Amino acid sequence: MRLVLASTSPRRLDLLRRIGAKPARVAAPDIDEDVRAGELPRDYVLRVAIDKAQAVARAADEIVLAGDTTIAVGRRILAKPADEADLRRMLGLLSGRRHHCLSAVCLVGLDGKPRTRISDTVVAFKRLSHAEIDWYVASGEGMGKAGGYAIQGKAEAFVRFLSGSHSGVVGLPVFETRALLEGAGYALG
Repeated sequence: MRLVLASTSPRRLDLLRRIGAKPARVAAPDIDEDVRAGELPRDYVLRVAIDKAQAVARAADEIVLAGDTTIAVGRRILAKPADEADLRRMLGLLSGRRHHCLSAVCLVGLDGKPRTRISDTVVAFKRLSHAEIDWYVASGEGMGKAGGYAIQGKAEAFVRFLSGSHSGVVGLPVFETRALLEGAGYALG
């Protein structure tokens, strides 16, 4: 059986390689990631992961793995910032408080059925000064990232507490991913 990664994220590919998974190919899923009216964070991240996995065509001997990560402050979903002003708004919301990083994984097996797992990690940021927010925004690191930050980069200095999966915050919870791959009979190397 061959593994297809439905993501062009270099972070997800690196995390897969850490657990001995070697995708035969990588495919970019083309889906609508907009939040639907009234959609809660957990439902949103699961839907997007499933949609990504099902959007990639697969051969009979292929399984498809996809993931999605979002940041939730209460019921509010912090997707990727639209611009620097949006990034500043997000960092202001995260400053000095806890939030949830939800990371969903979906595996479409040989039988064509999607199976999912979700990681819910609680992260708390220190209270950020205006200078720290300016510094982080100027770094450009938060653009294109759920919640406007990359925990594996400069933003790690803002984290005062984390309970859950560090790899889930990076973008692919390896414990949950490994369980799905093993359950599908995929041989990890």
